[in-house]
Order: sequence, then structure tokens, then C-alpha cells
Amino acid sequence: MASADVEDSLTHDDGSDSAQLSENESKPRTRTSLLDSTEEFEIIDSTGEDDDLSDLPLLETVEGQENGKMPNEEKEEKSTDEFQNEQDDWIDILGNGALRKKVLIKGQGAESRPNKGQDVTVKLKTSLENGSVAEEHVNLMFTLGDGDVMQCMDLCVQLMELGETALIEAHAKYCYGKQGRNPNIPPNAGLVLEVSLLEVKDGPDLELLTGQQKLDLANKKRERGNFYYQQADFVFAINSYDLALKIVNSSSKVDFTPEEEAELLDVKMKCLNNLAASQLKLDHFEAALKSCNMVLEQQPENIKALFRKGKVLAQQGEYSDAIAILRKALKLEPTNKTIHAELSKLVKKHADQKNVETAMYKKMLGNVASTTKSSSKTSWSISWKWLFGATAIAIGGVALSVVIAARN
Repeated sequence: MASADVEDSLTHDDGSDSAQLSENESKPRTRTSLLDSTEEFEIIDSTGEDDDLSDLPLLETVEGQENGKMPNEEKEEKSTDEFQNEQDDWIDILGNGALRKKVLIKGQGAESRPNKGQDVTVKLKTSLENGSVAEEHVNLMFTLGDGDVMQCMDLCVQLMELGETALIEAHAKYCYGKQGRNPNIPPNAGLVLEVSLLEVKDGPDLELLTGQQKLDLANKKRERGNFYYQQADFVFAINSYDLALKIVNSSSKVDFTPEEEAELLDVKMKCLNNLAASQLKLDHFEAALKSCNMVLEQQPENIKALFRKGKVLAQQGEYSDAIAILRKALKLEPTNKTIHAELSKLVKKHADQKNVETAMYKKMLGNVASTTKSSSKTSWSISWKWLFGATAIAIGGVALSVVIAARN
């Protein structure tokens, strides 16, 4: 499913699109017996004399009564057993009731199950819980474990056998979550999927792909990353962008045309920019800074990389550096309102920080001056005391010398 690039708009970088998925678990259905219900029953008094039943004909023996059970009781036991067997056919994948799988048609054995990283082809019918069909695919191919499809598919298909058809019941958080998917899957919708595993094969050798094949595969992963970003699933978005970069950066035994080289570089820059945006959403500032710098090494005037680098530096408290980076970006694109707004916000924050620092320095310097003045006053009083003491001792010594001289 193609989606608009994250890197095509700087407006995704504000904090408004953070979200978490719904964690409501499916509640098990319970049966309430008559004894437990709050319904009131009238008690009939059977002790009256009018209850003489001696004139009624004898009851005939009912078929099946010989074993002590009435036919309706046998039917109830049978239906209960069938219900239990039906429940036993379901596998609770995660142990919480939110993802269940039931085999409709058996496959070719456990050894035919696919492994992560293999390419699988399935037939898929997706329905809402009310039975309405949301989508159908006759041959849907994806790489198992790469996040190319809904999480419920990734988790359940690896447990299927080749040729198997299974029914999957999935809670919304393992499908399209609280966002849903326009136009036919509403928010917080649980889904029922009928899946047939048609083919399993190893993934392609990246070294042998042509330039166009590499571009197609990398763009497929990048677009899936954009989908996850828009769903606010930033961890899955990062995974998809990393897979796209792995494809682009892989070595090749095939020669590419200059045009293909340029297109691959463009895809790489987009993936790194989008990767930085996702990392920024998760407060992975060092990783985001690294992604931005990798873009700027190739394209020093890349507006989006400059903008996101400025945001990262601001988050790290490096306001002066962040302002310088954003001013450079604004110089390259003077009409960009998003950069204008971010720069104005940072300038104000930087001014506030300076005011706080100035007040703190004044307070520190005031304490130092006060301490110095007090120390100076104390030292002078000590000096005068020593001076008076020394003078008194000197005068006493002179007087003593005069007395001794007079006696002699």
C-alpha cells in the first residue's frame, strides 16, 4: 500500500501525532444459569386437597427414558460436546485470547512451514467482525517477519503449513489499531481473516538484483515504513526503514546505470531522513543525530536533514548550535513556515536560558563579594589587635629596661 512520504512534509515533526495502541483484551463470554439470575419465580403451593391425580391415565414409557435421560437432555449434552470440540480447534497464539487461529484445511506437514525471511504467497480474505468483507487478495506475496503486512499475519502464517487454509481472529491492535484504514476498516476494528498458504520460497539474493529490482524492493520497505509512521508505530517504522537501507547499501555483482545510482541515492536519503524523524519521536537523539549527519555528508544543503538536526540539538539543550543550523536551513528555504516557527521558539528558549544563567551568575558573584568584604574586615581587626599587643609588649620592655638601669 503506497503512502505519502514522511520526508515530504516537515509538519510531521511536532509532538501532535504521538499515540499508543489500544490494549483492551477480548472478554470471554459467560453463561448465566437460572439459579444465578435475578428473575423472580412464583412458588405454587401443592399441599391442597384438589391435587388428586389418581384418575389420570398411567404415563407411557418414553423412548430413551430407560437410560434415565430425556431426549432433550441428550441433545443438550451433544451440543455442549460439539461446542467444546469447536473451541478446542482454536489455537490461542499469544495466550491472551487476542489472536486465535483455526485450521480449516490441513497442509503438508510441519516441515513445510515457512521461516522468517522467506517469501510467501497467500490467498487472503479479510472481514470485519460483522461479516462484511473489507479486502480480498488472490496472490498476496510478502517477506515473512519483515512487517510487510499486518502483525496478525506475520505471527500466524509462520505457524501454517504449505497448502493449509486457516481462519484467524485478531484484536485491533494486531491489525490496523486505533487508526483503522480508510475507507473500509474503522478504528479499533477486530478482523477475521481466511488465509491459504499457496507458496513458500527463499528471498532474493541482493547481490544479484538489477538496479530496478533493488529500487522496487527498497521502495516497498520504505513505503511500509511511511505507513507505520502515519499509524504512530515508530518502532515498526524504524524496522522498515532499516530494511530498505540494508537493500540499498548491499553490495552488488550487477552494474547499474548512472540514473539507477542516482535513484538509489535518493531513496537512501529519504530513508535516512524518515529514520531520523522516527528516532526523534522515540527520543533516540544520538541515533537521530547520526542519521541526519549521514544525509548531510552526501547532501550538505538537505533542508529536512538540517531541520531535524536542529531539533535534535535543541532537545539536547544545545540552543546556540541548533539556532545556527536552523538559520542555515531558513536561508535555503526562506518561505518555510515550519522552520520559521521552530526557529522563533528556539530563540525565545535561548533568551530565557540566558536570563536564568545571568541571574544565577549575579547571585554567585554577589555572595563572593560579600564574603570578600567580610574577610577583609576580619583580617583588619586581627591586624589591629596584633599591632596593639606588640606595642604594649614593646613599651613594657622599655620600661623594664629603665628600671633595671636606675637600680644599677
